[in-house]
Amino acid sequence: MRLSMLRPLYEQAGPWASVYVDTSRNTEDGAEQVDLRWRAARESLAADGCDEDTLDAMEQAVLERPQEPGRHGLAVFAAHGAVALAQPLDAPPRREIAAFGPLPHTMPLVAQLGEQIPYVQVLVDHTGGFLTGTGPGRLVRTASVEGSQDFPIRKSNVGGWQQSHWQQAAQESWQRNAGEVAVAVAELAEGCDAQVIVVGGDPRSRPMLVERLPERWRDLVVTTEAGARAAGADPHALDEATIRAVAERAAAHETDVVDRYRMQRGRDAAAGDGLPAVVAALQRGQVDTVLLVDDPSSTQMLWAGPEPLQLSYDAAELHAMGVAAPWKVRADAALVRALACSDAGLTLVEPAELPVDGGVAALLRYADASTRHR
Repeated sequence: MRLSMLRPLYEQAGPWASVYVDTSRNTEDGAEQVDLRWRAARESLAADGCDEDTLDAMEQAVLERPQEPGRHGLAVFAAHGAVALAQPLDAPPRREIAAFGPLPHTMPLVAQLGEQIPYVQVLVDHTGGFLTGTGPGRLVRTASVEGSQDFPIRKSNVGGWQQSHWQQAAQESWQRNAGEVAVAVAELAEGCDAQVIVVGGDPRSRPMLVERLPERWRDLVVTTEAGARAAGADPHALDEATIRAVAERAAAHETDVVDRYRMQRGRDAAAGDGLPAVVAALQRGQVDTVLLVDDPSSTQMLWAGPEPLQLSYDAAELHAMGVAAPWKVRADAALVRALACSDAGLTLVEPAELPVDGGVAALLRYADASTRHR
């Protein structure tokens, strides 16, 4: 997964308050329970030294969030009296956390969101289409295309030359409308950097649309018989097909990263293995992707400076880099910051897939440890 959505958190200095709270209001006393959870988090943050302005801003983000059905949660990150990110969670957080320190505690958010595959979902028929695009941070964009109806959209049942004329006119209308939808799909896919395009709807319109997409996007298309624009159609049918397509793409990404890491290990068994090697590779901007076994109970710490790649096991090393007062921070917080700000990726894996001490390794961009990546 790419962590660019988190980069704005690292564009200003801390200290940072980080809260993960269950915001479910699906019981009779749901609102009261959310208030109690927040009060406990606020007291914990205040005891750790968080300022009142920041606490007030976070309280507003938590307690004034619009009510939603079902169970869900919220991750909030704030500094200097302002909330920088309030990220909804599809389920309550695995652990309720209130942390205050030099860096935002983003690893639980990354782990809960999982591999985010930007996608475009399309319902198409002869008259146009409805599009939904989901990008980083699950930002949703929608678009509706209503095609031209200057020509008939249904083939006529009249006979002879009239039938031929009407059929040709209808076919041209369908094709033109499919072309307009294809333009909108390409624009939306570009905007959210889609990795999957799921196309459902009318069985004759689907291939017309796909044929008119630029080749770059055509290769990412998954077609499905699910979904229709007609009134009364199941609104969730296409969503289920999209979930399957996105999950398959995420699994393929993980398999690819693990396979590449194994090939790297075959060439050099020590390359990128273990936290010390990963830290050294991050300092050089050498990391393509970190493979990590998520361990919420980890207590590993690192020293860090104000710049994303200023991290080390040894404070003296950061002093040598010109960092006057290094911070001692959670290792995962420092790793996520370094990855987000160096355009490197993160893949969470099972312990069996990464038999390395400490459960962390790096897939490297290049293998020469003596040169700095540019």
